[in-house]
Amino acid sequence: MATSGQKEPIHVVITGAAGQIAYSLVYQICNGEVFGKDQPLILHLLDITPMLGVLQGLVMEIDDCSIPLVKGVVTTDNEEQAFKDADAVFLVGAMPRKEGMERKDLLTANVKIFKSQGTAIDKFAKKTVKILVVGNPANTNCLILAHFAPSIPRENFSCLTRLDHNRAKAQIASRLKVSPDAVKNVIIWGNHSATQFPDVRSATVNVNGTDTPVYDAIKDDQWLKSDFISIVQKRGAAVIAARKLSSAMSAAKASCDHMRDWWQGTKENEWVSMGVVSDGSYGVEKGLVYSYPVHIKNGRYSIVQGLPVDDWARELLDKTQKELLEEKTDALKATSSE
Repeated sequence: MATSGQKEPIHVVITGAAGQIAYSLVYQICNGEVFGKDQPLILHLLDITPMLGVLQGLVMEIDDCSIPLVKGVVTTDNEEQAFKDADAVFLVGAMPRKEGMERKDLLTANVKIFKSQGTAIDKFAKKTVKILVVGNPANTNCLILAHFAPSIPRENFSCLTRLDHNRAKAQIASRLKVSPDAVKNVIIWGNHSATQFPDVRSATVNVNGTDTPVYDAIKDDQWLKSDFISIVQKRGAAVIAARKLSSAMSAAKASCDHMRDWWQGTKENEWVSMGVVSDGSYGVEKGLVYSYPVHIKNGRYSIVQGLPVDDWARELLDKTQKELLEEKTDALKATSSE
């Protein structure tokens, strides 16, 4: 119960809560970096039964951080308990891709998880809940989740492409030897996969106090249209090759960035990348979960309209859409064969 003058606590759910990404995520959320320094919260940590002991260790650490915003922690392997009255949900838990596993096999394994969680969210979460799918394949997991949560508005579902967005900003900043916050309005189109289209044709970089188009600042169209795109597309694989583990700290930071902006808004004339349910913008099939540039105000995003799409860009937008359509077909097939 909130005391006089204090906000009511919000209920924040993290699935796969015993995992690496969640471990980096929890402190940022509890410390007010996502929902605000004055927003108390109750954490709901969901994982599979064998991980409940690990979650107890995580609760001890949360206690030991002594963070005033944390008004309670629920640990559970039960979806009803996890999603009850949820205001915000980070769906981090998913079946990881194992060596030799085809993307199709990964989709089939994840359909079970996201069908079950979608059904539970539909029944137990608030209808205003904001949902972020982090677990891969994120776009299609999000599509399945939404399919099984029909009473939640479509605009409340999203998936993480902010990590790719942050990676794109970092590559441009590194190339120009500026701070990443000098770079704005990069775009990630499409799938969080190697077909995504990192696009800087509308991006600018602040050099000596002046916003300059990235193409003019870098003066190397060939690099921007080939190596840059390839580096961002394959960055996840490069991290795994070097670290022998998938991105965790950067994925957690991107998840926080995504939810913070969705909760608190973006700056005027700036946009970020979010995987959202397509309304048909830019010729993308309605209902697909596709990454777009979005502007956010009062907790609602709107897809940025009217950006130029030439033949080169159209081909890249269509290529990633084609992959998502194939994934959708495979995933829906898997739900009907369950």
